Amino acid sequence: MARTSNKNVQAKLVLLGDVGTGKTSLVLRFVKGQFSDFQESTIGAAFFTQVLSLNEATVKFDIWDTAGQERYHSLAPMYYRGAAAAIVVYDITNSESFERAKKWVQELQRRGNPNLIMFLVANKVDLEEKRAVGNEEGEVYAKENGLTFMETSAKTAQNVSELFYEIAKRLAKAAPSRTGGMKLHSRRQESGRRLFCCSS
Repeated sequence: MARTSNKNVQAKLVLLGDVGTGKTSLVLRFVKGQFSDFQESTIGAAFFTQVLSLNEATVKFDIWDTAGQERYHSLAPMYYRGAAAAIVVYDITNSESFERAKKWVQELQRRGNPNLIMFLVANKVDLEEKRAVGNEEGEVYAKENGLTFMETSAKTAQNVSELFYEIAKRLAKAAPSRTGGMKLHSRRQESGRRLFCCSS
């Protein structure tokens, strides 16, 4: 019988990227298993939660899906501040969105959490015939900048679950392990009496 872990990890996850790259579609595919060809643009940000159970931990995601329009850019730090993980998304059919993704990566490296787990995601691989950004381009950029690279399709669900499971595994690994119960520490005072105190 498998022993279930009592490690619970709650993590803030933020999605950043240009308008129309499919950030909301990726989240909806992951959280609700849904896809719509006509997804309205996000205004400001949308919030979702999802729990993933891994062998090593249970990870609860607090997901902030930010708007891609330039006019909302100034709000972004409010959403990525304190984030444990970030997904920077670009559309493989739009090279401008790749350039924009690079700017988000630079901003996160400059102003985000120093231990941020960052993924660069090339979305819309179902539109291979319209591809404008090569797989190698994304892969090389990610490698040079210490990011994990993945190609996805919210439409066909390709690599969507894998993306979030991979992030959850990294978060579980990075989270300090908490064992159940209390530990007793014995401490001697100058008088020689032993004192016991506990910590969780």
